Amino acid sequence: QVQLVESGGGLVQAGVSLRLSCAVSGRTVSSYSMAWFRQAPGKERQFVAGISRNGANINTADSVKGRFTISTDNAKNTVSLQMNSLKPEDTAVYYCAESVLFYYTASSDPRNYNYWGQGTQVTVSS
Repeated sequence: QVQLVESGGGLVQAGVSLRLSCAVSGRTVSSYSMAWFRQAPGKERQFVAGISRNGANINTADSVKGRFTISTDNAKNTVSLQMNSLKPEDTAVYYCAESVLFYYTASSDPRNYNYWGQGTQVTVSS
């Protein structure tokens, strides 16, 4: 059974960096596409960044492009999200997800993802 466990969230000030990690068990991290989503209170779940099988293709939301970077570590079987220059509007619960429907692209639609972690809170103060 596939399990995803996020870590690395916290309360930080605007402008600093934070790195989220998602530990994958039950499957090799490079088997399918993986992604990070976020959800702020009262808002829909929003795509942040995705990486295809074996890291061949990366898709990043315009709102975080140039600040956030997704990557996988096959040795640790993890997918990470490096977040730089954080802004108060980045405040949300961040989820990692795996899609067994996509191999060579990372969909931005949360309905295409089959497995989800429990989420980790990121709060950015101004």
